[in-house]
Amino acid sequence: MNAFRRKSLGLLCSLSAACSFPAVAQTFPSQPVTIVLPFSPGGAVDGMARLLGSKLADQLGAPVVVKNVAGASGTIGMAEVARAAGDGHTLLYMPSTIAIVPAFFRNLNFNPEKDLVPVSQFFEGTLLIAANPKTTITSLPELIAQAKARPGKINFGSSGVADTLQLGIEMLKVETGTDMLAVPYKGQGPMLLALLGGEVDVAVVSAQLSLPHIRSGKLRPLAMTGAKRSPALPDVPTVSETIPGYELTSWHGVFASASTPPELVQRLQRAVVEVTKDPEVRKIVEDAGNELVGSTPEAFKAKFDAEVAMFKQVVKQANLPLQD
Repeated sequence: MNAFRRKSLGLLCSLSAACSFPAVAQTFPSQPVTIVLPFSPGGAVDGMARLLGSKLADQLGAPVVVKNVAGASGTIGMAEVARAAGDGHTLLYMPSTIAIVPAFFRNLNFNPEKDLVPVSQFFEGTLLIAANPKTTITSLPELIAQAKARPGKINFGSSGVADTLQLGIEMLKVETGTDMLAVPYKGQGPMLLALLGGEVDVAVVSAQLSLPHIRSGKLRPLAMTGAKRSPALPDVPTVSETIPGYELTSWHGVFASASTPPELVQRLQRAVVEVTKDPEVRKIVEDAGNELVGSTPEAFKAKFDAEVAMFKQVVKQANLPLQD
């Protein structure tokens, strides 16, 4: 095949692919949509995925099914979506732990940064550092002071490998030059129970789960990890008020296979935005202490890329063991 023919064939293929993008978007959905959730049924993440799915069905005019694909810190489910056809019928629902996966795992059979495309951030959650009231830790500066005075003696709860909550303390350790001992638990629920029972001194926890215990005096809030104070806990300072630049949030979002045409990604994003306007969704999500977002694919990708880079740096600086 001569150079001219190869060039012409390549151009024809490119034009055909480009022309097929609008056609794919116009015929979507042609079958039920599957939302892959890489965790077991039950729990807060599963509940939010099913809430989104039920409302997306109304927006898309097709059944939406949530499929739980648990295992390997969510990477099995992520890989399934990464390998799926880019026709919009297979989506991924993930919390912010997806931004940690590239930093922790050495031998993934897919690349979350290249094989998945961010569609839209559904909501942003509130996290905080809390202490068991039986400790003498009454504030973030006091925690830092005690950790410096007693290296390795203060312990903190970890809810699993490649977990936002553990890295919240690891970020604090890196920024303050302190040493605290991680105590692993199988999920945030058991970790929170351990914190309430005094098995661990401190932990990063979600406002949604911890707020009732804070109000009853069973947990002592030290600092919010986000950029601003929480309306639910206006007297609790942010970490950044003590450590400028520190910011950590928990979010949920929708991803698709990277082969999904941009027009279809935009259509899916618009559907998510409409879901965020639903009064029932707004009440459920905001009553849980979260803030609805519905970001554009571009804004969500920028956030995702920034957090991937941040967590890679934290894992490296904290010298955390990588997973195979």
